Amino acid sequence: MIRRHVVVHGVVQGVGYRYSARLEAGRLGVSGWVRNRADGGVEAEVEGDEASVDAMLEWLAAGPPGAVVRGTDVSGREPTGERGFRVTS
Repeated sequence: MIRRHVVVHGVVQGVGYRYSARLEAGRLGVSGWVRNRADGGVEAEVEGDEASVDAMLEWLAAGPPGAVVRGTDVSGREPTGERGFRVTS
């Protein structure tokens, strides 16, 4: 199991990014959370097996239709054993 912290930059608020991320996380079977940031970006933590987390990171770097992702900052975190994927405020 691995866990990654991600900050997504670009036009990623008001385009359904967080809710689309939750659906994609469910499809991939990863856990964690996603939320908007005050600076206009989106922040997430993703946990699961390496292949699934990597696939989620690829999705986060592209985003849903309507999003314009300009970049992502990814860092490692210790896995917590979290279950489910939620949208937070």
